[in-house]
Amino acid sequence: MLEFRGSTIAKTGPWGQGPTLLETLAILDGFEEERLDPSTELGAHTILEAQKLAYADRDAYFGDAAVPVAELLSPDYLAERRALIGDRASAEFRPGVVPGVAPFVPPLRTAYEPPASAPIAGTGEPTVSSSGETRGDTCHLDVVDRWGNIVSATPSGGWLQSSPTIPALGFCLGTRLQMTWLEEGSASTLRPGHRPRTTLTPTLVLRDGVPVVALGSPGGDQQDQWQLLYLLRTIVGGYTPQQAIDAPALHTTSLTESFWPRTWVPAGAVVESRLGDEVIAGLEARGHVVTRAGDWALGRLSAVGRDPRSGTVYGAANPRGMQGYAAGR
Repeated sequence: MLEFRGSTIAKTGPWGQGPTLLETLAILDGFEEERLDPSTELGAHTILEAQKLAYADRDAYFGDAAVPVAELLSPDYLAERRALIGDRASAEFRPGVVPGVAPFVPPLRTAYEPPASAPIAGTGEPTVSSSGETRGDTCHLDVVDRWGNIVSATPSGGWLQSSPTIPALGFCLGTRLQMTWLEEGSASTLRPGHRPRTTLTPTLVLRDGVPVVALGSPGGDQQDQWQLLYLLRTIVGGYTPQQAIDAPALHTTSLTESFWPRTWVPAGAVVESRLGDEVIAGLEARGHVVTRAGDWALGRLSAVGRDPRSGTVYGAANPRGMQGYAAGR
């Protein structure tokens, strides 16, 4: 968990990618509010650069045998990471240095040509493409009741495209083993008795120790990146939940993808065109390799919450993709 601007953010351990969001928030917490607005050039740049640093640590250290998260969230370590953010976009893979642990440096492939006999790209991959296009995806569900019981759940792992149904059991085989590394040295390297690091990353927000918000998103490597925008806009920017979900989204592709072929785009950033020509041009001038995904293409967020004082409950869902719904009774 992490304290951020009056809220406590609760995430999974490093068996998922949850601590990446905590590290990103902790890096950003050292900046003034003007650098935390995703709708401005300076804010978008700062957010993208903080994410690159946190995701490099994810790829270097996360898994069943991961480095203790407390090391990645210590003040001195965060100060070192924060100092790496300059005025220009970084095109480097820059994990931090944790005493006594050698960081795993993945193969940094910028392209992959599958064999002619390979199946159609993306078949069975439980995520959306980096541009936001759906090609089979994870699910996410948030629930809150009048008494304040609250759940954030991101179920995933049995995919009809690639996993056979077991008639006697009524469900598909899991597919998360595809996220293990075959290269030696990773905390997610394939070995007996160890789980791979997944992309699943639901979120709870607490205030004064009371859970008040549940949120999450499908989207592979983009899950926490889109949730970060929501948290910044609601906690810092004063947006309502639906305003935060509807606002223009962006994410970095300057990370090692969690799914095969695990390519990366140095300095890559994907943005919704609604971010605006001026902001996008400013990002490009800073060295970001920008891909415009369309006006309403990124983000699969949903959120629910409860005001402990009034007992009022609410829900907000994503209009993108026509797959998200908010309902109450």
